[in-house]
Amino acid sequence: MNDTTPKVTGIGGIFFRSKNPQETKTWYGDNLGLAITEWGSPFEFRNANRPDEINYLSWGVFDEKTKYFDPSTKEFMINYRVQNIEGLVRNLRQNGVTIVDEIEEYEYGKFVHIMDPEGNKIELWEPVDSVFTKMGGPTTK
Repeated sequence: MNDTTPKVTGIGGIFFRSKNPQETKTWYGDNLGLAITEWGSPFEFRNANRPDEINYLSWGVFDEKTKYFDPSTKEFMINYRVQNIEGLVRNLRQNGVTIVDEIEEYEYGKFVHIMDPEGNKIELWEPVDSVFTKMGGPTTK
């Protein structure tokens, strides 16, 4: 039976601000062995419920002046992998959680942003991991 309970299922990404994103990515690649791409580093892992399925976590460095983290002023933003994003947003609205934007859908999944009580912007992602698997390219394993 396929569980469709609206909830977080894992970490989908870790993003932070940097004075020099390219130098920072290079440093992480050279010193810590991260596979660096244009966007950061995709970490590859296996789904605990479907071990034959590859899943991804995105590590990304953004310019310190990015507006992507707005309205948060924090240095970091966490992306959580979720299932049933529509149901989760409904539940969050009922609980009075601030929903920053509307659900947007792309080939690689659905996204929406919320705010936690501490002013952290949180990105929720209902992924389509198979798109990344088909794209190929370097990953951190």
